[in-house]
Amino acid sequence: MTEKSAIARSALSMTAATTISRLLGFVRDMIVARFLGASGLSDSFFVAFRVPNLLRELFAEGSMSSGVIPVLSQYNATKGQSAVSELVRVAFTFIFILSGLVCLAGIIFAPQVVNLIAPGFSSNPAKFTQTVVLARIMVPFLFFVSISAIVMGALNSRKIFFVPAMASAWFNVGIISTIAALYFGLADRSVAVAIGVTIGGFFQFASQVPTFYKNEFSLKPCFNFRHPGLKQIGLLILPATLGTAVSQLNIFISTILASYLPTGSITYLYYAMRLIQFPVGVFGVAMGMAILPSLSEHAARGDFDNLTKDFTFSLRLLFSITIPSMIGLISLSEPIVNVLFQHGHFDYQAVRGTTTALLCYCAGIWAMVGVRVVASTFYSMQDTKTPVRAAAFTLIINITISVILMQHLSFAGLALANALSSSANFLILFYFLNKKLKHIAVRGIVWSFMKTLLASLSMGVVGWYLVNFRQWDSSGHVLVKSLYLTFIIGLCTAVYFAAAHVLKSEEVDYIAKMVKRKVFGRV
Repeated sequence: MTEKSAIARSALSMTAATTISRLLGFVRDMIVARFLGASGLSDSFFVAFRVPNLLRELFAEGSMSSGVIPVLSQYNATKGQSAVSELVRVAFTFIFILSGLVCLAGIIFAPQVVNLIAPGFSSNPAKFTQTVVLARIMVPFLFFVSISAIVMGALNSRKIFFVPAMASAWFNVGIISTIAALYFGLADRSVAVAIGVTIGGFFQFASQVPTFYKNEFSLKPCFNFRHPGLKQIGLLILPATLGTAVSQLNIFISTILASYLPTGSITYLYYAMRLIQFPVGVFGVAMGMAILPSLSEHAARGDFDNLTKDFTFSLRLLFSITIPSMIGLISLSEPIVNVLFQHGHFDYQAVRGTTTALLCYCAGIWAMVGVRVVASTFYSMQDTKTPVRAAAFTLIINITISVILMQHLSFAGLALANALSSSANFLILFYFLNKKLKHIAVRGIVWSFMKTLLASLSMGVVGWYLVNFRQWDSSGHVLVKSLYLTFIIGLCTAVYFAAAHVLKSEEVDYIAKMVKRKVFGRV
């Protein structure tokens, strides 16, 4: 199997698992939207969830993978599996203790954190208190996803992707099952959801443990905190954490500014971002994680020619999948929001607000997924400083544009500012990576991008025309709407592949051949 095939298969495996997880995530969001609507209660919950989610991004999945996988890949290439297993034990023990202490601090200082990220809530004592209570319930979620991230990094270093990617599906199962179990037992529906978040975090960790042990890893404590590998991981994680902190600050800036906007603004932005995270997570994160071990192996051997080729192939393949998803979300935005969320307390006004935010976020999807691959390439070379510098500059751009646009476009301005700053982040990172590697086929990437965009626009026009045959301003008839929307999505997919074939897109032809081999068992 060629390296390109291995990367594509790994990405396909992660995409399948992530798709399952995201679909369960939408089921979860539909339940939460039905229970909480777009109200002050939902605003409290989503702000409270920002607290453990911020810590998760800072200390767990976001920065952990970028620090752990390159070092484990290097150890595996130079010192063998026994050295890798020992390093994993040391790292797990260290993270177990550190994340436990961070969780304790998060519980103690929850009021201060909530006041920092949603200062507008301070004028409403009941809303502020509710947010603090929910934050404290959900902070332990960080502990479970932190130790889960170490397990995930170890498995990814062995090029095992499906089980770790499925772990977040178990997180969603935890939330859904908890809501069902506590539905009649708790008067405060938001507390039931918050408890589910913590239980879901435990499920996310526990689901990976059997596979972890089958691959000769162990969770037996090892307190050798002077291990050189741990120091090496720490030196990579620290700047990656700073970069993630800057990235998360973009989201928090939106939350802070939205707390001064009319009730429901935070909720509109949250649900729109959830929809955006579907293509970003299914394609961008999957590809970024799938290529990291292979690129790390190339970097460890000093094989930068193959590293450059694999990066270029991965980025072109990623755009050929993501751009049609972006155009599809734009053309089908209101029907998708209507089918998924317009139930119970989530009315048509909330649908319109979420749709508006979604359209603005969509402009940056291509860049959000592209950043995942470009950043992973820097991480594979154990360069975490360049992404930090780019993210810091992007933060300044985001703050400036957000303040300007929110005065004219309200919450939609915040979403558009996020899209524009994401685009700037990608272009800056790509510029510096091109200088570093020197042999990136830029013209090939641009030409492939334009072909994909043209085919996607053809598909988008068809989708937009078909959804306008019916109204999408009322709730109910979910099954009929879902079937109709599914038919349109299927037809649009066919239109895209046909248009891409006419335009002779190499990436789409490669995908088609892979699917044929997968379905018919051809080698």
